[in-house]
Amino acid sequence: MQRVALFGLIALLVLTGSQVVAQDYDAVEITSVEVAEGIWMLEGAGGNLGVMIGEDGTFLIDDQYAPLSEKILAAITGLGGEAPRFVLNTHYHGDHTGGNENMGEVGALIVAHDNVRARMQIENPSEVFGLTFPPSPEAALPVLTFSETTTFHINGDEVHVFHVRDAHTDGDALIWFKRADVLHTGDIVFNGIYPYIDEGSGTIAGLVAACGDILAIIDGDTAIIPGHGPLADRDDVIAYRNFLQSVHDVIMPMVRDGMTTDEIVDANPLQPWDETWGQGFLDTEAFTRVAVTAIRNELE
Repeated sequence: MQRVALFGLIALLVLTGSQVVAQDYDAVEITSVEVAEGIWMLEGAGGNLGVMIGEDGTFLIDDQYAPLSEKILAAITGLGGEAPRFVLNTHYHGDHTGGNENMGEVGALIVAHDNVRARMQIENPSEVFGLTFPPSPEAALPVLTFSETTTFHINGDEVHVFHVRDAHTDGDALIWFKRADVLHTGDIVFNGIYPYIDEGSGTIAGLVAACGDILAIIDGDTAIIPGHGPLADRDDVIAYRNFLQSVHDVIMPMVRDGMTTDEIVDANPLQPWDETWGQGFLDTEAFTRVAVTAIRNELE
């Protein structure tokens, strides 16, 4: 139960964009891992960032929380880049969009799927955590949105952006640096840990399908920046997809049989995966509740 309580706090951080709850941001260090020439993964607090630096400017994927913006900008400068020319949000959750307003103030054009902007403009309740997350401020909203795909021609590469439906959220985007062969998955992939799935629009079937979309793009040499967890490869995505399919296969019949969420939690159907996948910020009980909600979303 300790990690359930911890995730209650982390969920607040993950999902809220305009409010900042208690966390020692002063202690957060932004670290970088070079993924390919001119492309890095940045880690701090919240979702993994992707950054491309080149003569055409800096292209940033997600921006974590507002109190970390100066540290993120300093990390980019330390890598030889300038303030971002573009920020692409992979989805609407606050650990990926919390710095939007600050990045806009230094000149970044904020880009995201249509549904990201829509979700950021409304309250988003969470039954699992008993919270309602408020709308983001107007200045944090994406100013350029797309419905299915868009492409950036920047720094000698083609950066292809693909929308995938009702996976982690209803506004997820995959970002593929074609020449560099690097893919940023946003929170479609949590590498090696139980994922959080948006209660308002996420589905496990959608995540499984999105993993199939990823596997159709990548090969064994593709470097994968996941939304959370360490750098990944094709085998990690296969393992994650198979895990999600197993969760779906186990829980769907219980939901169809009319069992309540508490009854499913008490049955502990995901215990076999706890040792492998339950070492992140969700324990098995918390993820079971999230998974049940995601499966119910499929049936609505």
